[in-house]
Amino acid sequence: MKSNLAAAVLAVTLLAADATLAGGASVTLAVDGMTCAACPYIVKQALAGVSGVRTVAVSFPDKKAVVTYDAGKTSIAVLTAATTNVGFPSRVME
Repeated sequence: MKSNLAAAVLAVTLLAADATLAGGASVTLAVDGMTCAACPYIVKQALAGVSGVRTVAVSFPDKKAVVTYDAGKTSIAVLTAATTNVGFPSRVME
């Protein structure tokens, strides 16, 4: 069990390092307008459809989305526009 956990931690660390070396960036967006269980799915699909987005994790209880993306292919402005275009305005969490 410990070796599986160690391998998983190593894999995540290597993926994060790879993203950073390749112009990767990460941002946490506040998405306050999510009011039902379907909302996170819509937000995730909108963000995942943006060219350059690598991963998206949306939390309904926390009203936030964490996005890992290629900074050479997209920007925070494009990401927030993507959520706004599907009815969920977002902003960078501080």
